[in-house]
Amino acid sequence: MNVSNESQKVVLSKAPKSNSLYFITATSAILLWSTSFVGTKIAYNSFPPLTLGAARFIIASVILGAIMLARKEFVRPTPKDMGLMGLSGILGTTLYFALENIGLEMTTASSAALIVASYPAITALLEFVLFRVKISWLKVLGIVMAVVGVYQISGGSQRDSSDQLTGNLILILAGFVFAAYNFTTRKVVKNYSMVTVSFYQTIAGTIAFIPLAIIERSRWQVPSTESLWMLLYLGIFCSVAAFMLYNYGLRNLSSGTAVALMNLVPLFGVLFSTLFLHEVLHLFDLIGGMIIIIGVILSVREKRTS
Repeated sequence: MNVSNESQKVVLSKAPKSNSLYFITATSAILLWSTSFVGTKIAYNSFPPLTLGAARFIIASVILGAIMLARKEFVRPTPKDMGLMGLSGILGTTLYFALENIGLEMTTASSAALIVASYPAITALLEFVLFRVKISWLKVLGIVMAVVGVYQISGGSQRDSSDQLTGNLILILAGFVFAAYNFTTRKVVKNYSMVTVSFYQTIAGTIAFIPLAIIERSRWQVPSTESLWMLLYLGIFCSVAAFMLYNYGLRNLSSGTAVALMNLVPLFGVLFSTLFLHEVLHLFDLIGGMIIIIGVILSVREKRTS
């Protein structure tokens, strides 16, 4: 009996440490993603938005390819799945980040971080409209709150400049692209590892990004050292390392915990923007951000099954 009790104590003492490791890795990914808004703003000192996007994902493609080689995980998807990965890559890499980078160039990093927080609610709304997914009144309330919060941030008080308002609207449009990316990715993600899916998505998105970058060739210049470091940071840490850390954390975290952690992105994003870019957060932005976060928490809640 004493041995059994002692062994139970050992198991119980180890469990929190194991869970805490997954929690720490997932939170680390959130922190990295939160810094991408600041890193992108700094990189704009040398890179125009579409060029930055293309260069960032060229780096990510090389790293993902090296990871697949190291793991000997090269898999040739079926033609249908390859087409879906290519489409989702163009949506989630090329179109989404083209819109995000253009919008971020026109608005503040803090506003961008808060608007991006509404994307899960936009996805839930489109699921209801396009796929007739049944939603509870609580989710409806959450979606409405998220929309109100976005309106508050994106110029509802008519305090923003026309450029900032345009940038905010572009970021909202990016949210619909993000939802389309999720719908397309769901069709293949169960058949292949996330590294395989991400690799082919990133390759397709990068290839489609290059012609867009060439459009900006009149704005190309010799990049500063600071901008180059930011480019490497975005490509290595925000595009690859964060993804790996987050997926490792998902191995032992519930979907509810994962969604709750994602709500930290706007909070950390605003914090880093005020610390490193010295952006001023307006009261209206703060109120709108709080409304969005509460709305998203409600809109993505899942019924517990016994």
